[in-house]
This record gives sequence, C-alpha cells and structure tokens, in this order.
Amino acid sequence: MSPKLRRLPIKLNPDPARVVVRPFRPATEPRDLNPTDKTRANHIVERVLALDAEAAAGQLAEVLEDFQGRHRDLLARFEERADEMEPAFSQHAGFTEDQRRLVGACFLHEYSFEASALFNPSIVAHPDQTGLSDGDLRFVLSLRAVGEGHISSLSFRSGVIHADGNVTVDLKARLASIPKVTSRVAGPDGETVEVTFDDAQDIGERVIFPVTEQQANGIEDARFVAFEDGGRRSYYATYTAYSGRAIRSELLQTDNFVTFRMMPLGGSASHNKGMALFPRRIGGRYAMVGRQDNENLYLITSDDLMTWSGGTVILKPQFPWEFVQIGNCGSPIELDEGWLLLTHGVGPVRRYAIGAVLLDRADPSRVLARTREPLIRPEPMEREGYVPNVVYTCGALRHGDLIVLPYARSDTFTKVATVTISDLLEIIGS
Repeated sequence: MSPKLRRLPIKLNPDPARVVVRPFRPATEPRDLNPTDKTRANHIVERVLALDAEAAAGQLAEVLEDFQGRHRDLLARFEERADEMEPAFSQHAGFTEDQRRLVGACFLHEYSFEASALFNPSIVAHPDQTGLSDGDLRFVLSLRAVGEGHISSLSFRSGVIHADGNVTVDLKARLASIPKVTSRVAGPDGETVEVTFDDAQDIGERVIFPVTEQQANGIEDARFVAFEDGGRRSYYATYTAYSGRAIRSELLQTDNFVTFRMMPLGGSASHNKGMALFPRRIGGRYAMVGRQDNENLYLITSDDLMTWSGGTVILKPQFPWEFVQIGNCGSPIELDEGWLLLTHGVGPVRRYAIGAVLLDRADPSRVLARTREPLIRPEPMEREGYVPNVVYTCGALRHGDLIVLPYARSDTFTKVATVTISDLLEIIGS
C-alpha cells in the first residue's frame, strides 16, 4: 500500500450465521432455471393435508421453535409463500390455518448468503444525514455477498465518516431478509423488476437476491453513484447479472434504499461487465467508463441512460502491474483538478492491484495523469482467500479533502483505507 494511504482497523468478514429464507421450488436441476415440478409440489401438499389438526399444529410449533428467532415475521412469510405456490397446486381440500403455514414452510429454505465471501464494496453518501455532529457524513456501503453455489447477492452496511477523518461502520444487523417483488415488466432486453423492503428494517438487514433468470447465479459488483440531474439526486448502480451461462450489465435505481428498480441495459456495451456511471451528465449526455474488449477502458455515452454502444478507448495497459488487463474500480469522482477514476490492473500470475487516473473535467476522454505504481496491492499477510492475490473496489467516496476507499482482499473480506486528495494527486502526478 502507498505510504500516503492510511489503513484503518476495519475488517468486514463473511458470516455464515447470517441467513435469509428463500423460495424453494421443486424442480429438476438446475433448480432455479426450470419450471416447478407440479407433481412433486402436490405430493408435498397431500402429505400435509394427511395430518390431522393436532399433528399439523405440533409440526408447525416445532418449525417455529427451531427457526422463529432467526427471521422476522416468519408466520407471515409462510402464508405468503403458500399463496405464491397456489397456482402450482391441483384442486385440493381447504387448508386449516396451521396446514397452510406448514405448506408455506415446505416451499422455503434457509440460505447463508455471505457464507463464502463479503467483498467488492462500493460507498455513497446516505440519503439520511440527520442526527450527526458537524463535519460528519453518514454513508451506505454496498457489498457483494457470496453463499452456497457461488451465488452473489447485494447487501448493505451503514457507517459514518467523522470530521477528524476516522471511519466507523455500524454493527451488522442480526437478522436479514430479501425484499418483496412488487412489479415485473417484460421488455425487449429482459425484465424490469421493482423490489421493496419494509422501511422499518435497518439497512443492514436488506439483501437483494437474484429475481430474474438473467440474474439467477448472481448480482455481482454493484458500482453505486449518487447521480445529480436538474437539482434532483438519485442513486444508481451498474452491476453484472450472471445467469450461469452469460453475463450482461444491468442498472439499479433507488431514491431511499428501500425500493429498488432493476433494469436491463441495451446496446453492444451492455454485454460486458464493469461499467461505471459518471455522477452527472457530460456535455448533456450520460457517460460511463467500461471495458468492452477484456483489455482496455472506454468512455461510452448515451442519450437515454438505458442504451450503451460504441465508445472511445481512453486507457490501455501500460505498466507491468496492469499488463494483462485494466478495468475501472467505480464511478469517477469529481475534483477541481479533474475526474478521479480508480482503476484495477491485472499483472503476472493474476495479481490484481488498484491504481488511479485523472481525467479532464470537460473532456473525460483526455487522460491528464495516471499512477505508475499501484495505490494498493496484495500484501503477503492478506493474499490468501477465496481468490488469492486480489485487491478490488467498486467505488470510493469523497468527503471534503478526504477520499474514503473501501476495498476487498482476495475476494473474501473487506477493508477500508483513506487518503487526502492532495496526497493522492501527488501520487498520480509523480
């Protein structure tokens, strides 16, 4: 790590005790991509209906005793799941209340969403800045969580950047849950889906799990940005949707981190990963930095935010630590001196490192300066993990003269560093 960066005593580890309840759908493998096996589903219904009232009540009580403290409103979730499954059921006798809840429980399973990894963070200012001391800034940290089957979901933590430059991350929530899908709209590029959480939940309880076929194996590497347009702020995140067979870039939008819209992107650039949106329009157009050829970084523009094609190459691998390929590490950050773009480079033996580039404010296709050596590289004591020799981030945050940079180690856990803008510009220009 560059000596000018300050490494903070923060380490966010994956926790297999954090679980959500997910729908279980009897089907043939791969389970999440095939239609429900109605024969199996109805066999389950028949077995529950065969229980008398006392037996059904006893079985439900046993399930609740085992799982109630691990989830919010579990009975309500059982009832909702039974309703969701009803179209798959053949005509059957009426359920008692206990039988209906037990049927719902049979079509759910617990999933440890961050059992394997908690990494590739992104950070933005929290929409709620009330109750803070002068000079403090509350933030939202997004994290890629990986569990059983290497399925990636999107989780959140909150914290505060203090006036003295220290950073604290709030304690993780004990419970976690996935949102309700409130709308689905089919389009030429795929589904646009809206999901909503209970706004009484702590933000740390919210986990966005794949909800479309294109996302079936993961919502990966969300790059959040607070986007300003005509005096209105909204939060966007580009992320990689992985179906298990193919990838594509999608766009998430929220105003409050309670309700989220997930939208497929169109155009040739959307068939790749690692796109990052500028925090405002450039010359009247939306702009992103992305990698379309698995090697170089492009500046891409769009008139409508949803269609991205073409682009201009602005960065190519130049130094040994990035000889294999380069990519962006989050949305550009606007400084008086230009656009600060964090990058990652891949070098020999697939070693990932983080660097930085300064782009011209008026014409971001112009590179003003770039780091010759990495800001952060894998260190001997922390190079081991799910994917060794990797440091990576999906975005940093400016607070006054400070850049707060959360970053992942070895695709396993998350750390935080800070650096002053003046020191960073000196590193980039040296």
